[in-house]
Amino acid sequence: MKALPSAGLRQYVAMTAAGQLFGIPVPAVRDVLGPLRLTRVPLAPPEVAGNLNLRGRIVTAIDLRPRLGLAPRAKDAAWMSVVVEHQGELYSLIVDSVGEVLSLDTAACERELPTLDPRWREFTDGIYRLNGALLVVLDVAHLLTFTKAEAA
Repeated sequence: MKALPSAGLRQYVAMTAAGQLFGIPVPAVRDVLGPLRLTRVPLAPPEVAGNLNLRGRIVTAIDLRPRLGLAPRAKDAAWMSVVVEHQGELYSLIVDSVGEVLSLDTAACERELPTLDPRWREFTDGIYRLNGALLVVLDVAHLLTFTKAEAA
């Protein structure tokens, strides 16, 4: 796989869903929260976990597990929320856990992803091979853009 030429370090908020390590660039993250009360949205696609109230703002919560085709979370399993902004709106990404901020060399980011699950390719901005783990960098803009078929 081809890596980009070195352009320095980039920081990512590390998080997990169904045992897989994901990363979101730090500038995209607005907040990290524990579980909040979700209000279900009738007829919403499976990825839309509901809405939550974040300091008076209604925020759409997107569950990464169904969005990425991962196994569903157990009903009583703990979860966390990573709040991101997209096109002026706040969204909450529901994940299993949130870890530390990782500073990674952009030269080590692999952009050609022929073996990555095809469903993930459109949502992925690259991968990093870490000690025994694969960090999949999520492209927030693509992750939060739903096609008409997905929204129906």
